[in-house]
Amino acid sequence: MPEQTRLLTPEAEHVTYAAMLLAQGRLVAMPTETVYGLAADARNSQAIAGIYAAKGRPSFNPLIVHAPDLAMAETIGVFHADARRLAETFWPGALTLVVPLRQDAGIASLVTAGLDTVAIRVPAHPVAQDLLHAFGGVVAAPSANPSGRISPTTAAHVMAGLDGKLAAILDAGPSPVGVESTILGWQDGTPVLLRPGGIPTEALAACLGQPLGVPFADPNRPAAPGMLASHYAPGASVRLNAETAGPDEFLIGFGPVAGDISLSPGGDLVEAAAHLFEALHRADASGRPIAVAPIPDHGLGMAINDRLRRAAAPR
Repeated sequence: MPEQTRLLTPEAEHVTYAAMLLAQGRLVAMPTETVYGLAADARNSQAIAGIYAAKGRPSFNPLIVHAPDLAMAETIGVFHADARRLAETFWPGALTLVVPLRQDAGIASLVTAGLDTVAIRVPAHPVAQDLLHAFGGVVAAPSANPSGRISPTTAAHVMAGLDGKLAAILDAGPSPVGVESTILGWQDGTPVLLRPGGIPTEALAACLGQPLGVPFADPNRPAAPGMLASHYAPGASVRLNAETAGPDEFLIGFGPVAGDISLSPGGDLVEAAAHLFEALHRADASGRPIAVAPIPDHGLGMAINDRLRRAAAPR
């Protein structure tokens, strides 16, 4: 039966209470700099099964483990020189690294969907950091929304999608980055971009001193979250690269295309990323088909366009 979902503030006593809920195997939505995550104890198989049940998420889709620091991340995954260089440069922050899973990691097998790799990141959001340190362990935390739907960047988005399916939501206001983390992995020793996100691809390539490869992927067995063809989807249809609105369409603008609302009137990709999911939520609430203005495909624009293409994919 549905449980009462409690809305918490970032005060110390509420963070301590949320950590206690995690220790009991309960689900807690936590703020991160990217989007709100649905957190559960990564070592508790029943709690992780609860994530999949609450989201309606396919069990072949792996989860991201969130750790408080690199030292704890290294108890879960094996970090070779390139992975450590990236972690030391971009953590805490919006970068997820897919690395070999340690045999003694103790992570529930559902977290990795049976793969021999694990996706890990260290979030930068201060409330996420407070919660992870209060909990004293690692959590698995996909986006706190029904699977495949628009990602949540506010506590209200989480409540609208998952009320009654989790114990509590830690409300720390809007997520400042607004798109999920960049995911990077390795195939045959080559660094590959598994999902564009909050860290620009160009910055990762510069850190490694080489371009990122294109992954070869099985669509029925994704190597990392966010790789399904249809994802981040509103209920309405989505049309991309729209200069003007069609009949009865709700137009999300950018730069010179004004629209009903705009991701960034000034054409700022950082501002656009921060507003993307909120704009999709507002457009979906209009009950009209959605059109979206063209977005430049560089920097954070790559992450924005990735989310928009998946939102517009057949489903």
